[in-house]
Amino acid sequence: MRRSGIATKLTALILSCAILILGLVVGYTYRASRASIIEMAHENAAALAQATANKIGAVFSETSKVAATMAVSQEDIKINEPQIVNMSKRILSANPGIFGMAVAFNPFAFDRSRELYAPYTHRTGRKVTTDILGGPEYQYPYMDWFQLAHELNKPIWTEPYFDSGGGNSPMITFATPFSRRTHQGMQQVGVVTADIELNWLQTIVNDIKVYDTGFVFLLSRHGTFIAHPIQDMVMNETIFTYAEEVGVPEIRELGKRMVAGESGFIRLPPVAKFGVVHVTYIPLPGQNWSLGVVMPESELLASLHSLTNTIIAISVVGALLLAGMVTLVSRSIIRPLQTLTGVTGEIAKGNLDIELPAIASGDEVGDLAESFSAMKRDLKTHIAKLTTTTAVKERIESELRIARDIQMGILPKIFPAFPERTEVDVYATIVPAKEVGGDLYDFFFIDDRQFCFLVGDVSGKGVPAAFFMAVTKTLLKAVAERNAEPGTILAKVNDDLAADNPSCMFVTLFLAILDMETGTLRYANAGHNPPLLLSLKDGPQWVETLEEPMAGAMPDMTYTTRTMQLMPGDTLFMYTDGVTEAMNANGDLYEESRLLETLTRLAGEDITTQIRGVEASVAAFAGEAEQSDDITMLAVRYVGPRPA
Repeated sequence: MRRSGIATKLTALILSCAILILGLVVGYTYRASRASIIEMAHENAAALAQATANKIGAVFSETSKVAATMAVSQEDIKINEPQIVNMSKRILSANPGIFGMAVAFNPFAFDRSRELYAPYTHRTGRKVTTDILGGPEYQYPYMDWFQLAHELNKPIWTEPYFDSGGGNSPMITFATPFSRRTHQGMQQVGVVTADIELNWLQTIVNDIKVYDTGFVFLLSRHGTFIAHPIQDMVMNETIFTYAEEVGVPEIRELGKRMVAGESGFIRLPPVAKFGVVHVTYIPLPGQNWSLGVVMPESELLASLHSLTNTIIAISVVGALLLAGMVTLVSRSIIRPLQTLTGVTGEIAKGNLDIELPAIASGDEVGDLAESFSAMKRDLKTHIAKLTTTTAVKERIESELRIARDIQMGILPKIFPAFPERTEVDVYATIVPAKEVGGDLYDFFFIDDRQFCFLVGDVSGKGVPAAFFMAVTKTLLKAVAERNAEPGTILAKVNDDLAADNPSCMFVTLFLAILDMETGTLRYANAGHNPPLLLSLKDGPQWVETLEEPMAGAMPDMTYTTRTMQLMPGDTLFMYTDGVTEAMNANGDLYEESRLLETLTRLAGEDITTQIRGVEASVAAFAGEAEQSDDITMLAVRYVGPRPA
C-alpha cells in the first residue's frame, strides 16, 4: 500500500470508510431489529398461550360445574337408577365437551345386595350409552380418580390416564365426592366423575400454527406430555426423559419451571431438527398443567435474515459503484500530478533548467504547478547563495579552529610544568563548550621563591569571551610580575579591564601566591567559586572567601588578600562553575556536594589522578546531555621546601 498511487490509496480509504460505516449501521440495525422481533414474538406467543389456556380452562371449568351439580343431585336418597342414567344422558347431550359421566357409589352404598355400583354414561360414536361399572374386572374403588376424591373428600382432577373399563381412550377425570344424610348424620357415599377425552386437546394443539415448524405442547403436573405434535410422546414420555434422550440439560430446566407453575421465556440450544428454539410457557392453574409454545429461531428471524442479505447485496453493488466513481475522479486529479512528479524527479537530480508543463486546471493542482515553478527559480537563487554561504562558513570554521589552537597555545599545558622545581606539583585541564571559550588558568614563578597560579571564568561564550580571556591572562601575568599582593593584582587588573569595556564583560578570578620556602599561601578572590583545600591532616575543606565582586565590570574595586598555611602534601583544587553546574538529561546539577564527595574519595591520589577522576565523575553524571559550559580545573600540591 505504501508504494500504491494516490488514486488507489484514495479509493481504498473512501471505500474502507464507507464499508466500515455501512457495516456499523447494518450491524446495529440487525441487532436492534433482532431484539425487537424476538420481544414481539415472545409477546405474541404469550398472548397465544394465554388464549389457548383460557379456551382449555373454559372447558374444564364448565365440566367441573356440571359434575358438581350432578353430585348435589345425588344427595337425594330417593333417586333411583333410571333417574341417575336419564340425568347423566341429559347432561352429556347438553355438554358435548364431556365424554362420559359416572356416579360411583361406595361398596354396598347404593344397594346392599350389590357391592359395586357405578352407572357410566358415555359417548359411543354418535350415541350415548350407559354401562354399569364394577366387578372383578373393574375394581373402581382402588382407582386414583375414586380414591383421591374419597380420601381427600374434595373435588380433584386426576392425572391423564387410559380408561380401559369405560371410554377405552386417554382421559382426564374430574371427581367430586357426594354425601347423604343417614341416622348418623351426613356421610360420604360416592363420587361423581366427569371425563374429558384428551383427543380434543390434541386437536386444539394441532390446529394452532406457529410459523412453519413451531408447535404447542401441554404438560401434566408431573411433566408428562398430554398434547404434542409427535403422537407417540403423548402419555408415554415426560419432558425430563426427553431431555435425557436428546442430551440438552436446558430442557430439564424448562421442565422444572413449567412443573413449578412458572411462566416466562427461554432460549434453548439446537434440539433435533428444530435447531435453536424459543419457548414461551404459562401455567393452567385449575389443572396444575403447563402450556408451552415452541418457536424455531431460524423461522423467527427468517424475514430479518432475508432483509439483511438484501441490504448487504445492495451495499456491495453500491461500494463497487462508489469505487468506480472515486477512481475516475481521482485519476482526473492525479494525472497532472503524475506529470509534475516526472518533472520534479529531474529537479531532484539537479536539473533546474527543465521546463515545467503548462497546467491550467484552475484548481489546487494548477496552484501546485505555479508553486513548483517558483520553487525552481528560488532553488537556483538559493543554491547560488548557499554556495557562497558555505564557503564563508568553512572559512569561519577554519578560523575558529585556528583561534582555538591559538587560545589553547597561550595556556600552559606541558606537565610536569617545572621538573627542576621539587617544591610544588601542578596539573591543569580545560574542556571548552564551544570551539573557543572564556575559561582560563595560568601558573608561573614571580621570582625564585614566589609561585603564582590562578583560575578564571569570563562571562559569555564564544569568540568575545575568548578575546576577553586572552586580554585578562596577559594583564594578570604583566601585573603580577610587578606586584606581590594578590588583592593588589586583582584591583589593578579590574581597573585595566573596566577602563575600555563597552560590552560590560567581566571575569571571575581566584589568584594565589605560594611561598616555596615557608608554604605560606596568600590569595584573593574576585567572585570566583571557592577552591577546595585537600589537607593531609584535616581532609578536604572549602577555602573561606569574602564574596568580593568579579573583575572588569566596574573600576575602583578593592580586593582583600588573605593568608593560609600549606603543609607538605596539601593540595589546593581550583575549578570553574562548568564543573559544579554540569547538568544531566533531567536538568539536575552536579553541585559542590558531589565534587566534595569525589575529591574525598580521591584524597590520597596524585593531582593528575584527582583531576582525571573528577572529569570522569562529571562525564558519567552528565551522560548524553550536551555540555553547556567550559570545564576547567587546576590542582597545586605543595611538596615542601627545597632541601638545603
